[in-house]
Amino acid sequence: RAAPGRNSMRAQSSNPPGPRDPTRPAYSYPGRTNVKMSEALRVLDDGVHPLVVRSTQILAVALLLIAVTNHLPKVTVEDLMLTWTALDIDLIYASCFCILAGFLFLVYALRRPRTVYLVDFATWRMAPEEDDGTQRATEAFFKATIEKCGKFTEESVNFQMKLLERNQISGKCYFPPGIMRCAHTGEYDCSMRAARQEFESVIFSTCDDLFRKTGISPRDVDILVVNCSLFNPTPSLASMVVNHYKMKDSVQSYSLGGMGCSAGLISLHLAKDLLQVYPRKRALVVSTENLTQNFYLGNEKSMLITNTLFRMGGAAVLLSGRHADRARAKYTLLHTVRTHKGADADSYKCVFQEEDAAGEVGVRLEKNVMDCAGEAMKTNITVLGPLILPVHEQLRFVINFVMRKWLKVKGVKGYVPDFTRAVDHFCIHTGGRAVLDAIQANLNLADYYLEPSRYSLWRWGNVSSASIWYELDFLERSGRIRRGQKVWQIAFGSGFKCNSAVLQAIGDVPASELD
Repeated sequence: RAAPGRNSMRAQSSNPPGPRDPTRPAYSYPGRTNVKMSEALRVLDDGVHPLVVRSTQILAVALLLIAVTNHLPKVTVEDLMLTWTALDIDLIYASCFCILAGFLFLVYALRRPRTVYLVDFATWRMAPEEDDGTQRATEAFFKATIEKCGKFTEESVNFQMKLLERNQISGKCYFPPGIMRCAHTGEYDCSMRAARQEFESVIFSTCDDLFRKTGISPRDVDILVVNCSLFNPTPSLASMVVNHYKMKDSVQSYSLGGMGCSAGLISLHLAKDLLQVYPRKRALVVSTENLTQNFYLGNEKSMLITNTLFRMGGAAVLLSGRHADRARAKYTLLHTVRTHKGADADSYKCVFQEEDAAGEVGVRLEKNVMDCAGEAMKTNITVLGPLILPVHEQLRFVINFVMRKWLKVKGVKGYVPDFTRAVDHFCIHTGGRAVLDAIQANLNLADYYLEPSRYSLWRWGNVSSASIWYELDFLERSGRIRRGQKVWQIAFGSGFKCNSAVLQAIGDVPASELD
């Protein structure tokens, strides 16, 4: 296992690698130190833990090899012929048995889920030659923008600046040109043209990067799934991608809208199901969010939060149902679990797009959003846990449940399964610092496991449905992904939804330079 156990890591910190100066961390949280000790413990654990966990299997294989090497040389051809004669097998019964066994094997092979490979993925990054600093969402720019536009009261300006400081999002994130325009002219460009320009600049460059990395031509894509919650033009975003890349006429395209920050995993789940129905096909999943038309210009505090959290970003993922693509693939998609709590009125309304009293459109975040997220996550884990948790963790949970609910034993606290025994890495949606703190506390995770999420929030902001891919990119660039390791991606979205995916690495992913 590549990650340290939660008990050995409780006191350690999770500051991600910073700029190239090794003595200076990329970001810091109050009360957190650097992660050198956690790395040392992880390296030590890499060698010791697998031997302890698999000690019984290693012993059994060793004994079997000793027995075979001792007795196999003594067996002769005459011994084998005598054994065959002594069996006295009836040819009719043997034939019937073989036919039945072959039929059962065929049924199993046909009903067995087909393996889906995640060939590769790419996340949006502004090209160095295009990054002249004019789209950087720095603190100074943000303050100048919201003051200059004349839409916000002094109280709203101070409230947003306080939230920006609390979220600790760096000035390396980006706003689209339509929002940046306000700093120079005093007016936002919320036109359809500007919104399309934002989508095209993010997604086309990201898909270009993915096609270059995989060597796949756009015309080799059989299924296309595009998700963007708050921008859904006609023709659809999927049609924009098909038109730009001149994809083949038979491509099956889907555009998902209004599904919130968890839509990336919904798209992944949809593509996975389609690859079960249409085998030996390739699917392209595109995830992004559009900010141009969704920067809130009112003064209600519950709707101002999104202005300080969301930034530009996007991701493109290539899935394949072809066994021939396994050689180039990075991961196998093991499980996807979706949970939708929309039947509950509080969950349905906790993240809601509407007009405020002045008629300004925005997304309102209710105070109970964390409670709704906790309930959705609990339901999601209840389904996912039996699929990934080892037997001994499931037994501990069952025994604890029986003692508390049936036997009514006093003083017994609820047992939270140790998910670090089931997966090696966590990619938790960057919904905000408070969201990450709550999940870390609820799952009892060490700081090490939250490092990808905290770094991504600091470096890129909340990039909605693409956030889990920026976190996986951090894991790859920091050299943490090893063959056979599992990654749990979990995201939350309006509705209210909690969705999970579990990936397993096919091979080691070499480290590369962080941004």
